[in-house]
Amino acid sequence: MIDSHAHLNDPAFEQDLAETVSRAQSAGVHTVINVGYDLKSSRRAVELAESFPGLWAVVGLHPHDSRLWTEETGDLIKNMAGHAKVLAIGEAGLDYHYDNSPRDVQRHVFRAQLALGQELDLPVVIHSREAAKDTLDIVSEYPSVPCLLHCYSGSLETARAYEKMGHFFSFGGPITFKNAHKLREVVAGIPLERILLETDCPYLTPHPYRGKRNEPANLPLVAEKLAEIHGCTVEDVVRQTEENTREFFRLVDKEDIQ
Repeated sequence: MIDSHAHLNDPAFEQDLAETVSRAQSAGVHTVINVGYDLKSSRRAVELAESFPGLWAVVGLHPHDSRLWTEETGDLIKNMAGHAKVLAIGEAGLDYHYDNSPRDVQRHVFRAQLALGQELDLPVVIHSREAAKDTLDIVSEYPSVPCLLHCYSGSLETARAYEKMGHFFSFGGPITFKNAHKLREVVAGIPLERILLETDCPYLTPHPYRGKRNEPANLPLVAEKLAEIHGCTVEDVVRQTEENTREFFRLVDKEDIQ
């Protein structure tokens, strides 16, 4: 299995990182993609990718911190993105739930990171919360940039618009939550050929471990629930989501990099 969106670069893993990676491998999670959310975490994601075979990095600025963006920020992210084990830009996007940064600034920085993906020929990992229309409109401005809607929580109608543009979706612990009936209906309507697995660890721990720190070793619980939703075997889910992840992040071209 491949965990397409993790944060082993988070301080929550400082004390037992090696053990966490070992548990993931024992659970069948052979590849983990660590996603940056600011400059420090992006650098850490690159460091981890250099230190552990099977770990990869995504570098960028989360919409919460869009107010911190400068021209230098863009240059630093661009420089990190040139590393052999960096697969994408992100997580970029819009978050109108907390509004930690002004919305107009969020939109500007989102466009800047999509433009960076376009310039560098890299896909972009997207965070979108309570900003469905603006996210879709801005993504539509960059038709050549492959996008992954991480922890997708939008409508099926919006999902179909993204699907027509060739984009992908990733799902994690929330699809296992007991009250997530609407989300599971959306997941059921998205073709398995467009879905990736994720944990978003240390957040969004799947049932029955909610309340505990999440980690990549919990990914099989997400795979099992996705198989139940789509009426197929766990083996089918693992095979197809791995294929999707390799396609989106172009891992097939990089498998010889350690």
